[in-house]
Formats: sequence, structure tokens, C-alpha cells
Amino acid sequence: MKQILLTAFSLALIFGCTKLDEKLNGQLSDASVSSGGGSGNASALLTATYDAMMGPFQNQDRLWCLQEHTTDECIGPTRAGDWDDNGVWRVLHSHQWDANHQFNAETFKELGKVVFAATDLLRFAPTPAQAAEAKLLRAYASYALLDGWNQVPYRVNTADPREIPQIRAGVAAADFIISELTSIIADLPVGPANRANKDAARVLLMKLYLNKGVYANRAAPTFAAADMNLAIAQANLIQASSRAYALTPNYFNNFTINNNALSTENIWTAENIGSVKSGNVRSRWYCTLHYNQNPSGWNGFTTLGDFYDKFEMADTRRKTNFNGITNVYGYNMGFLEGPQATYKRLTAVPSLLPPDSALKDRTGAPLSFTKAVKAIETGSNLEVTGVRVIKYAPDLGNGDNKDNDYVYFRYADVLLMKAEALLRGGTDPSAIPQTATMLTSMVRARAGLAPLSGGATVANLLDERAREFYWEATRRTDLIRFGKFLDAWQEKPASSAKSLLFPIPSGSLAANPNITQNSGY
Repeated sequence: MKQILLTAFSLALIFGCTKLDEKLNGQLSDASVSSGGGSGNASALLTATYDAMMGPFQNQDRLWCLQEHTTDECIGPTRAGDWDDNGVWRVLHSHQWDANHQFNAETFKELGKVVFAATDLLRFAPTPAQAAEAKLLRAYASYALLDGWNQVPYRVNTADPREIPQIRAGVAAADFIISELTSIIADLPVGPANRANKDAARVLLMKLYLNKGVYANRAAPTFAAADMNLAIAQANLIQASSRAYALTPNYFNNFTINNNALSTENIWTAENIGSVKSGNVRSRWYCTLHYNQNPSGWNGFTTLGDFYDKFEMADTRRKTNFNGITNVYGYNMGFLEGPQATYKRLTAVPSLLPPDSALKDRTGAPLSFTKAVKAIETGSNLEVTGVRVIKYAPDLGNGDNKDNDYVYFRYADVLLMKAEALLRGGTDPSAIPQTATMLTSMVRARAGLAPLSGGATVANLLDERAREFYWEATRRTDLIRFGKFLDAWQEKPASSAKSLLFPIPSGSLAANPNITQNSGY
């Protein structure tokens, strides 16, 4: 049985990447699992479950690409011979995927392995705290499966890892996840951010309450006031937390190197330890930077011009000079548009310097990124089309393992979800009386912006969420909840209702008779 466990966890920890090979971290060995059962086994298995989260959530070709490339926020253009990959990125953006899509299949499988790993841990007499952490990891993976595929595997007999999983779907799956989260909060720690904690469970509850109407009818969701009030109640508990969250004055400190120490708003993160062990957080900057920038990127993904134009010029989320990046490598945080330059490092801590030299693309033409971008690029300018996105500050000093903790949940999301729940019919009779406009204005003020003209509405809140959470794998879920996911946008015509769910991968469908294929596939 021990060998079965070791094999399962080894499989769960293989990270996929089309442009960069990743190390296999966190495997269990015979020596790392005690043979006597009890808390020794549970501790090692809990570590392995945390490690199993790295692949599906941090790799650029797993859940992130399904949440971003399928939207108006991100595109992966084919640039002559670069990034064609048999159209695997292009079909995501145009909603033409099928049940054999590689990234869809691997994401579904790896999320299922997190569910398996967390469930299996419960066989080894964990402490109440260990069991609660494992169940929160399972709940988050289950939420991702529900959100993407509407079907969540579970085993009735947790003592038998060979049991073929049963399936919960739709509202029933949401209700189970909600009940489990509610039951474990008392046993979860208050913090730190890089462990499963009480407030992380509360944020996930907010997401489930806010999306419950979507799980009942994705094509035409309705939002019950009772669900909105439950979301608001969780927000109030988070706002009253002893961790005393506040919006981090410098937005990009939430994502930079050592963000675990610099952020005052990160509620839950995946711990990445520079030069020791990390997930593939580096893909967030490698995937977009040009080959001739530092670091030398893959010249792949960009945002679209219409999405970039949602930002006001004064918005600091759009463009901010950042110490350690701008004064060393020459580019700002946020969006990179127009001519790109490099700076010369003169001292260990250089002051801001004038451009040393303008960068060029590989043809020798000026490296100047344009808003115009197509799914298939041809011609002499194909290396420069598309505005590039730098959300996580590049860490060039820790080898393959980077020191930016990967952000799951932030306090800004709590504020904007609470605002949305109020706009969708919720009320807030608590000691924290806030309006949707007040909450939205708090987030905008941090970005250097005035309150929304006319106040917050359901319609303008979608764009506000776009500006706040770009590149954070929330856009698809938001577009579906706001009824916009099937619309036409740049390089994508209007799509059919089947796109509201991903297909069950062919291999998973064949392996489990309890799974049924989603409609339209």
C-alpha cells in the first residue's frame, strides 16, 4: 500500500510546461513516511498535498491558461514558427477546444489528484488541524473542478484508495463544499498566509455563495439575496480578523519577491522558497517578456488592446516604476506598451538611470510593443505585437525556484465581492456599514483613481474586477457570472453555450463510469 501512495503522489507532482522543463519537487520517499501510521504519516502526506497544488495552479498551461486564454484578457499569438503548438492556445481563445485538449485534460487530472491526496491523508489519523488543512486544499481543488467542469469526484469510503470516485455536480457539489468549509474553520489556524487558514476558508465560502446561482444555471444565473447575505457575513468576519488586513499601498508588493513579508492584503498564498522549492510562478513573466529582455522571456502571451484600454492613464495598476525592476532591467510593472529600453547596472542598488540603449527585436528592428495583436501573426512586426503583462516582479536571483509566493486570495477580492453581493440584493446589517460604491472606491483609491462616476453598479463592477485582478486567473469565472463569457471580442466570435463548461477529458471519461460528458461535447 505504501508503494501505491508513493506512486500516486509522484504522479501528482509532475509539472507540465511547453516552454520550460520544471523540476519534480516534493516527492515522498519510503524514509519520509513513517510505517506506524498516525501523525507522522499525516504530516508528510499534508506536505505532499500542498506540493500537489503547485502544478495545476501555478503552471501556465494548467488552470491559469483555461481561466485567462479563454477570455478577453489574454491571447497566445502564433508568431511565425513560435507558439503555434498545433493551435493549442488559439483554440482556447476562440472557444474551439474539444475533449482531447491537452491542457484541459492535464488540469482536470491534476486537480483530481489534489482531491485524492487530501482525502487519502484522512486515513492516517491526522490531528484535527491537519485534517482541516487537508480539507481546505481539497475544497479549493473541488471548487476549481466545479467551476470548470461542473463535476467533482469524491470517495464514499475514504479507507479504500482503490474505490472508483462518485461524482457531485452543480449546486449539490457547491453545498457539500460549503458544509465542509463551515465545519473546519474552527480547526484552521489564523495564519500565516502561506498555510491554509480560517480567512482563506471564508474567502472560498464567499466565492461559492456568490457563484451558487451560476452552478444552478450558467446560461442565465440568478442571485438569491440569502446567498448574497451569507457572502457578506463572511466578508465581515474577514474584515474583523485579527490579521488586520489592509490594501497594500504599493499594489505590486503583493506579487514581488518576498511578498509574504511585504503584503498586508494577501490572505492565502502558495509558499515558494527562493533557490529551495517553488511552483512555476516564473511562468507569469517568462511567458510574456521578449527574448531580448531580462530575463530572456518566451515572447508568448499578451493582453488585448480592448482590455488594455479599460485602464485610465493614471491607474497605477496599469504602469508603475518599481524599485529593483525598472531601475535595473528597464521596464515597469503592469503593462508594457511602446518602445522598450534596457538600463546599465552601475551599483548594487542603482538609482533611476536614463536609458542606456533601446532594445531591438531579433530582426534588429526597435522593440516597441503595440496594442494591435492577432491570433496568427505574419510579417515583419510579428515579434512586437501585443501589450505585455508583468504582474509578478521577476526574481532573477534564485535559480529555477523563485521567491514570489503565488497568490490565491487577496483582501481586495473580499472588498469587491462584498460590493457585488450588495449590488445583487444583499444587505449588511452588521457593525461594518459599507456601500458598494464605498468598497469599490477603496480599491480604486489605492490605484490612484477617483470613485466611479455615478457610483458602483453591477455593469461597471465587472470592469473594476478586470482592472484589479488581471493575470490572476479570475477572468473566466467573472465573465460567466456577469453573463459576458459567450460574447464576441478581439480574435473571437460569439460562442455557444457549451463553452460555459469545459469537456470531461476523454481519458477521464473512459476511466470512470460515474462521470458523464458535459453537454455539447
